[in-house]
Amino acid sequence: MNGYFVLVLHSHLPYVNHPNHDLYLEERWYVEAVLESYIPLLMMFDRLQERKVPFKITVSLSPTLLEMFRNTVLNEKLKNYTQKLVELCEKEQERVKTHQEKELANFYRERFLSCLSYLESVGGNLAKGFKKHAESGNIELITCNATHGFLPLMRHQPFAVEAQIAVGVETFAQHFGFKPKGVWLAECGYYSGLDEVLKKYGLGFFFVDSHAFWYADERPYFDVYRPIMTPSGVFAFARDPDSSEQVWSATTGYPGDGRYREFYRDLGFDGDYEYVRPYIDKSGVRVNVGIKYHRITSKETPLDKKCLYSREDAMTAAREHAIDFLNKKLAQVNTLIETFNQPPVIVAPFDTELFGHWWFEGPEFLENFFVEASKQKQLKFATPSEIIERFDSYQVLTPADSSWGNGGYFDTWLNGKNDWIQPHLVEIRDRMKRLAETYFEERDPLKVRVLNQMLRELLLAESSDWPFIITTGTSVEYAVNRIKTHVKRFLDLEQQLVKDNIDGQQLARLEQEDNVFASIDYRLYAGSHIGKEG
Repeated sequence: MNGYFVLVLHSHLPYVNHPNHDLYLEERWYVEAVLESYIPLLMMFDRLQERKVPFKITVSLSPTLLEMFRNTVLNEKLKNYTQKLVELCEKEQERVKTHQEKELANFYRERFLSCLSYLESVGGNLAKGFKKHAESGNIELITCNATHGFLPLMRHQPFAVEAQIAVGVETFAQHFGFKPKGVWLAECGYYSGLDEVLKKYGLGFFFVDSHAFWYADERPYFDVYRPIMTPSGVFAFARDPDSSEQVWSATTGYPGDGRYREFYRDLGFDGDYEYVRPYIDKSGVRVNVGIKYHRITSKETPLDKKCLYSREDAMTAAREHAIDFLNKKLAQVNTLIETFNQPPVIVAPFDTELFGHWWFEGPEFLENFFVEASKQKQLKFATPSEIIERFDSYQVLTPADSSWGNGGYFDTWLNGKNDWIQPHLVEIRDRMKRLAETYFEERDPLKVRVLNQMLRELLLAESSDWPFIITTGTSVEYAVNRIKTHVKRFLDLEQQLVKDNIDGQQLARLEQEDNVFASIDYRLYAGSHIGKEG
């Protein structure tokens, strides 16, 4: 055995819940991720387990995603929409002309039916599927901070950082029945001293981008190929840049192969408007429906000239690329063991949605990778907890302030487009803290409900997704509206509380829509309470 491979899949979506609408446009983010990434990956784990193929994956599940998994209204929408897609596939089998298209329509029909079957097998809650594989030892599940808030921008309000971490740990424990050993910090956002907060809440490891090691207070002897111990005793694992480049480079990465499915050709846009109208957004806006008949062909080929997709050819490509990736990893560990004279640890973290949603054949690529890797003995799969137990000594270093955002630091979440957000968040955090301390002994059930809902609104406003969306220019109106809505709801509730004039009906509506973290306790924000585990 020459080296270890730590594969990490980070699973997160912002909390999107609009219970008074059929299927809200942004709720499709959840529907697409479930149908294209989470269920296909879980079914792939099942296949590996049935075939007794050894595999080890670390999976982070953000608290907001876990809350969506158990949201019965949202999952009923998911089920109903998937049934409509089955109906559309059956119409497609009659409409399309060529044998290849008919085969694809049938492929999609079977795929959607299998997704429905899987959902039923876990009672609609995908957390059960992940827990099953955690219990079998194939997966190490870890948490994320509560609403994926970008922690480096909260460092001057440490009580806000602690609330994000505390709620993340507690929510994970409620869903799985055990506490997480590690955490995925939102956007890999790290700042010096954050490890002390993680230790306080029982978290033993986290992940950073490569340059957090390269610009640490001292350059690590093993570069990014061995975790380091922070001064508080919490371990940091750094991303291997080579693995990221090989898999997901825009120019040389595997997903760009011409045999793979073309993401940007979809029946929702290609189909006759009246024909697809029952399956797109209720507003009439065309959206992806997940039925795609074309392959990438080449980067130069215009969208309307793309060739038809062959599932068989795509599966061949996935196997070829899995073998190529394994060979590259074997060559890498052999080079590194010569350099360091000790087994290297290669850490490869990715967004889970890469596999299935953006890269349709990604789950099959991973499946082939594990199957092929099972035939050799040089590279061993491991989880972070196993790695920590494996070695006798570690360098004690402080990673550099960093993130995995563009440029490696914080400007994705703080720039001229989105810097207006921060003064609002700073202000309502200070208000929440004062109120939590003032009302710490409050026993009036209605006032307690108001204070708890205020903390939910604050946490939801802190999501790193909103400034990210504003920076990248996608769904900007929705992101801006979400921030303003949560801040306004917070301020409205505050005014009702201090004037002792609480609108019970309005409160109930907010509790229905922003219904995360059912057992949250606003006292978490009070200085005398914060820091007590659990």
